[in-house]
Amino acid sequence: MTSIAYALGAGGGAAGQGGGGFTTFIPLILMFVIFYFLLIRPQQKKQKQHKEMITNLKKGDKILTGGSIYGQITSEDENSITVEIANNVRVKVARGSITALVSPPPQQPKPQKGKNNS
Repeated sequence: MTSIAYALGAGGGAAGQGGGGFTTFIPLILMFVIFYFLLIRPQQKKQKQHKEMITNLKKGDKILTGGSIYGQITSEDENSITVEIANNVRVKVARGSITALVSPPPQQPKPQKGKNNS
């Protein structure tokens, strides 16, 4: 007798939850949107900037490699770059191993004598 009552109780409760299928996915969708804007999108922007930086490298640029070696580009190839890391010491590295373009610190404009800046 209890098994019949249990079966009837389960059937009656399932009929009331028929419209809640989409609402259970709303938190999952919101989590994906949050992950996209906090993790995926910034990473894609960073990769795009790095790729652009690598394609715009030219002879004479000062760079930092993935192995934390500073150097200056002496020649470039399609897939590799020759970097001078010391006097007469040149190393050939892959373009993808270039981490950053190192630029000198910006020059402060020198105040001119005899002129009032106010």
